Amino acid sequence: MHPMLNIAVKAARRAAQIINRASLDLDLIQVSKKQHNDFVTEIDKASEAAIIDTLKTAYPDHAILAEESGKSDHESEYQWIIDPLDGTTNFIHGFPYYCVSIALAHKGTVTQAVVYDPTRNDLFTASRGRGAFLNNRRIRVAKRDRLADGLIGTGFPFRETDTLEAYGRQFAEMTAACAGLRRPGAAALDLANVAAGRMDGFFEQGLSPWDVAAGSLLITEAGGLVGNYTGDSDFLHVGEIVAGNPKIYAQMVPILSRFSRTRQQSA
Repeated sequence: MHPMLNIAVKAARRAAQIINRASLDLDLIQVSKKQHNDFVTEIDKASEAAIIDTLKTAYPDHAILAEESGKSDHESEYQWIIDPLDGTTNFIHGFPYYCVSIALAHKGTVTQAVVYDPTRNDLFTASRGRGAFLNNRRIRVAKRDRLADGLIGTGFPFRETDTLEAYGRQFAEMTAACAGLRRPGAAALDLANVAAGRMDGFFEQGLSPWDVAAGSLLITEAGGLVGNYTGDSDFLHVGEIVAGNPKIYAQMVPILSRFSRTRQQSA
């Protein structure tokens, strides 16, 4: 395993210990609202602090981009992109679908990825050019080649509910086109599950880099494709993502491209 990936795994496991301990008594957790339907707990913060401490001890010069504490001040060609607890709303309710996501970008390209699901003890890892793994076994995207047979993951716009109507149209069209649409509630874990072939594709708008950085590398290393709604490779900072095996991806893009925000921004 790449030494930087090794440190990321160590950080993810430390965070997971905090999350698992807290999950045993959810009533004790302090929850605050960032904005409508957007919750943060002391566990998100403790998890993030443990991750950053582990990474900084090993690589004090690296930059950080993390969901709760934001972007570190100093510049480096290495940047860790961290979501300490993706699926906080699920976690608060005891719904067992959430994860820790840690990615390392080198000069803007994601080179190392860890997604750790503490409820199942599933560790997804990838290093650029070396394949994707689940608990040290090689994973590949699913082989289904027809979207009509595909199980597709997505997410709802929970912060910006004014976009619900446009989203409703996306859901309607995709539901008609695929075998089943799922919305489990943690994008990083959804992407990891696409990489493992458990879902055939995924799409969502309104996501941040820390939601998709690690999962996107897992998918490309597992033989899949990732892009924005127009099928371009620029997705990390534009807030929309489509992912799947190459055939499914190619069938999803024409449905979603009309809803692309990148197209609206450039228009």
